[in-house]
Amino acid sequence: MDPVTLTTDRLLLRTAGPQDTDAVYAACQDSDIQRWTTVPSPYLPEHARGFTEQMVPDGWASGSMFTFGLFLPSGELAGMLGITMRSLGVGEIGYWGVKEHRGHGYITEAAVAVSRWAFTKMSVDRVEWRAEVGNRASRAVAERAGFALEGTLRSSLNNKGVLRDCWIGSLLPSDLGLASTVPYLPAKQ
Repeated sequence: MDPVTLTTDRLLLRTAGPQDTDAVYAACQDSDIQRWTTVPSPYLPEHARGFTEQMVPDGWASGSMFTFGLFLPSGELAGMLGITMRSLGVGEIGYWGVKEHRGHGYITEAAVAVSRWAFTKMSVDRVEWRAEVGNRASRAVAERAGFALEGTLRSSLNNKGVLRDCWIGSLLPSDLGLASTVPYLPAKQ
């Protein structure tokens, strides 16, 4: 699949490429990104090159991972967000924000826009969010974007060779006022 470009009120969401390698490298020097995400630590220039030159384009080409850089009108990188396909109709969202641009709602704005795109253009019926227990910033973004917190999965997230408990939540098309591609019959309690 060819990469797509999306826009929101404040952001340009486009695939990250070689021209963004330096900005990705600089952003991933942040200790919070290295602590809470699965990026390598220490994060080296070759990691940024592998991400922008191989991982991102390969994900789009295979339809397995759709990665968007979040760019301000100035062209500055504000964050990164991707949806990785986990099973038929199910994608998992992941994101990080550039330290200097946190607290402005950019990641939330992008999460809603990319989820809407996945629901309407990619036949996705469920976007899952997972974060290590304790990652309150990620959880706040997910909750502001409309994700329903569904619980805690024990020993479910492998971060740098260590299994950790994680929170899980989901966003459904109906949460954004959209129709699913297949009927949904919620369980009766």
